[in-house]
Amino acid sequence: MATFMLSSLFLLLLLCCATNSTLVTSSEQSNDYLISSHTVSHAAVEKQSHFRFYWHDMITGPNRTSVRVANAPEFKKSISTNFSDLYVFDDPLRTGPDVNSKLVGKAKGIYLETGLYKLEVLMAMNFVFTDGKYNGSTIAVLGHNEVLTTVREMPIVGGSGLFRFARGYVQLRTYLYDVKIGFAVVEYNVFVNHY
Repeated sequence: MATFMLSSLFLLLLLCCATNSTLVTSSEQSNDYLISSHTVSHAAVEKQSHFRFYWHDMITGPNRTSVRVANAPEFKKSISTNFSDLYVFDDPLRTGPDVNSKLVGKAKGIYLETGLYKLEVLMAMNFVFTDGKYNGSTIAVLGHNEVLTTVREMPIVGGSGLFRFARGYVQLRTYLYDVKIGFAVVEYNVFVNHY
């Protein structure tokens, strides 16, 4: 009887230990570069911020902020868009559409003309904040922009600083587009979830 009770107690102890620990498999042991892994829940402290600013893009003249760095000339004869043109930009983000409105940061990135028959671009950019408490923080945006559509939407894919683990979306509306001088002002409404 004592042996039975001792065996039962030992079995119960093993079961308790098994339910309170995580088994490590051989594949997990090979991840010697993994520093730590644990479940987190930030639902109580996650917040959504809404920012509005204006992206000022100048592609011509001595003060241009966008530069074409590549294109495929063979397409220029057969299509009506700038398909394949790749631009690098460092555009001011301002509080208003006026070029003298307050500078709050820069939009830095690339856009690639991806539309064969209409003006569409693939954009990859960071909003780099330079003002106030967000100074040094960034929001990363990557997505499709059908430029002549009234309202466009692109996803937020990350961030840094105060926007670490950011997610959300941006809505774009063209405020001004002057083809003759190569200047555009685009209103960005940024809806970003962050901690």
